[in-house]
Amino acid sequence: MKLAVPDLISNSYFPAAAAVELGFFKQEGLDVDLELIFPVDKCYEALREGTIDFVGGSAHSALAAFPGWRGVKLLCAQAQGMYWFLVMHADFKAARGDVNAVKGRSIGAAPWVDMGLRRLLIDAGIDLKADDVRIAPVPGAVGAGVNFGLTAARALEERKIDGFWANGMGTEVAVRRGVGTVVLDVRRGDGPKGAFDYTFSSIAATDALIARNPDAAAGAVRALVKTQQALKNDVSLATQAGERLFPADQAGLIAHIIRRDLPYYDAAISPRTVTAVNRFAQDLGLLAGPVPYESVVAADLAALW
Repeated sequence: MKLAVPDLISNSYFPAAAAVELGFFKQEGLDVDLELIFPVDKCYEALREGTIDFVGGSAHSALAAFPGWRGVKLLCAQAQGMYWFLVMHADFKAARGDVNAVKGRSIGAAPWVDMGLRRLLIDAGIDLKADDVRIAPVPGAVGAGVNFGLTAARALEERKIDGFWANGMGTEVAVRRGVGTVVLDVRRGDGPKGAFDYTFSSIAATDALIARNPDAAAGAVRALVKTQQALKNDVSLATQAGERLFPADQAGLIAHIIRRDLPYYDAAISPRTVTAVNRFAQDLGLLAGPVPYESVVAADLAALW
């Protein structure tokens, strides 16, 4: 079986990647290979086409390939809350929480990931056009094997962009190099009210797979839950997995980053969260109206959370 993620040298989808690398899928009798497919909509398209079996990506992005949530289900959460950071070049000396720092600036963001930033800025009172906020893909970020966060940090350092909206690894690298300043960390309270619940990192599978192989769907959930708990019990396991997945520099950082994320490691997907994600999708024009919880989440697997 194959599990696709849109970003690999990252904390965003690390529970899914670690479930593969630490052997928790194997414990459930599942032979799962990890595959990088960028951007996230391509992951879900591959899921729809049956070339991969699971997607570890942003929940709302399933709508790229499954309009109205038809044909797909979220099995569980990798972690709670919207997980990207807004980082501006250090030269701007932007204050933490100051969304006005984006005015007149170019911000790099991946396709579908950028939707979270756009909605957040609008909800914070920014007029993207009038305030001349240019949100676009990061130069050089398109291509097999390219990691978005690290590419964003490099582009910021080279002044190809003024800021980026990306994962915690890219953020950590930019800050440690002295080229970036964290302006918004939504998971930890920055940004407008409600932004935390715009989307989250999930595991998804098709309705067809769940019907055809319910044991595999349940095994994927159990593997993810075991991975979350193992990392909570011993965060050094993140380094073990990272050494198999990342270059040495990033492998040395991952446990530090994951330690900050551990409070958000909860596989549950609540009705409140689904309502919020659907509202976010409606605001973006991705969804015509509310969709019942059971049409979004594989609720029969909830007991495994």
